[in-house]
Amino acid sequence: MSKKIELKTAKNDSNPQSYLSKIADQKLKEDCYTLYKLFEQATGLPAKMWGDSIIGFGEYTYFRSNGDEGQFMASGFSARKSGPTIYILPGSNDYSKELEKLGPHKLGKSCLYLKSLEGIDFKVLSKLIQKGMKDLKKKYKTNY
Repeated sequence: MSKKIELKTAKNDSNPQSYLSKIADQKLKEDCYTLYKLFEQATGLPAKMWGDSIIGFGEYTYFRSNGDEGQFMASGFSARKSGPTIYILPGSNDYSKELEKLGPHKLGKSCLYLKSLEGIDFKVLSKLIQKGMKDLKKKYKTNY
């Protein structure tokens, strides 16, 4: 029998704007406000806090191999000391064509690591957000 998984990084009632306002590094704060607006426009969804430091948009239900069920944000970002981390890519999909046009970044399994938004093509980033959410919807139960 499956059970619901409770993650440390769970959706909560904290205010995303409050989180953004507390970012000490001014350039990182500006970048995160820009990302906030970009994600709102790209997803058409309200922002929710996930854990203490991730702003998420939408959510999906996933199942582990043992049948356990969990909820996580569909897309989002976080301010990290090294720069913004963007959570937009279902790990099994190939977005290499879009990523070539994005600008300076490092790629993880399901996220992008940026030092800043300098040199980032926002149209490409918006397209990646939308494509990632569309592909996520094909594989998982979503709420958007």
